[in-house]
Amino acid sequence: MHTRTLGQGLQVSAIGLGAMGMSQSYGPNPGDRSAMIDVLRYAVESGVTFIDTAEVYGPHDNEELVGEAIAPIRDRVVLATKFGFDIVDGRSVGVDSRPEHIRQAAEGSLRRLGVEKIDLLYQHRVDPDVPIEDVAGTVGELVAEGKVGHFGLSEAAASTIRRAHAVHPVTAVQSEYSLWTRDPEPEVLPACAELGIGFVPFSPLGKGFLTGTIAPGASFGEGEIRGKVPRFQAENLAANQALIDAVRELAAARDATPGQVALAWLLAQHPFIVPIPGTRRTERIDENAGATAVALSADDVAALDGLAERVGVAGDRYDAAGLAAVNR
Repeated sequence: MHTRTLGQGLQVSAIGLGAMGMSQSYGPNPGDRSAMIDVLRYAVESGVTFIDTAEVYGPHDNEELVGEAIAPIRDRVVLATKFGFDIVDGRSVGVDSRPEHIRQAAEGSLRRLGVEKIDLLYQHRVDPDVPIEDVAGTVGELVAEGKVGHFGLSEAAASTIRRAHAVHPVTAVQSEYSLWTRDPEPEVLPACAELGIGFVPFSPLGKGFLTGTIAPGASFGEGEIRGKVPRFQAENLAANQALIDAVRELAAARDATPGQVALAWLLAQHPFIVPIPGTRRTERIDENAGATAVALSADDVAALDGLAERVGVAGDRYDAAGLAAVNR
């Protein structure tokens, strides 16, 4: 596994692992906790040493799972988690990034993860009621106290990133980015390049769509996040097949899988980009890691760059509530 460097010199594996799906959002949760621990440890043994979780995943269950998994291999893992949601009676009821709440959330994450220090602590969603300067200052205090290593933001606008970075250096920005979600390109990625901030795409495989394994007529059951995403509604899913068909064609020509091509394209965009695909299966760990060995030509990258515009993408990436939470 190659390594890459985010902001402030934080070195991580070129492909990370998003752990959210091991506890929520993608159908029935795995009944065998030990199997998920095995997958997490397998990832680390395979060189995937950048693991992403959050207090709201579960809530709390995912941090506990990740903490148990990495306990014997803590020194080999760069661990990222997130604060910023108000969790009441086991569910999120909104955002809360007041300084006192950030401290409470960080202490809870440290306890559940079983660690003395969080390597990278993100604000999960921007809180419109709390100045970002106060957020950055509070995380900066946690860094000074040795409880946090680095500060990150998720789904933040370029202007917000700049304001936060002026108070305390931002190491990474995490947002959705993939062949069919290009929102960060006009402003956020240029800001990261200018300021020396790493960029961490979540859902880099389009919630599974870019693996080429989702049939045009697929339906999604209770507890499935894709059942609420407009892009996965029947008419949009069918329309979006043109995009994955083009990726499949290129993948076949490069002796790769569609998912590997999608990840290789992301890696080719900037040297500071580190995708964090999620999975519950060791074979997907291997496949995703193999994307670092896929050699795309300049022509391949250019063709993929224009793919979404050329064939079109039907449907939004979030429902109305999800879009409302994105800082713009």
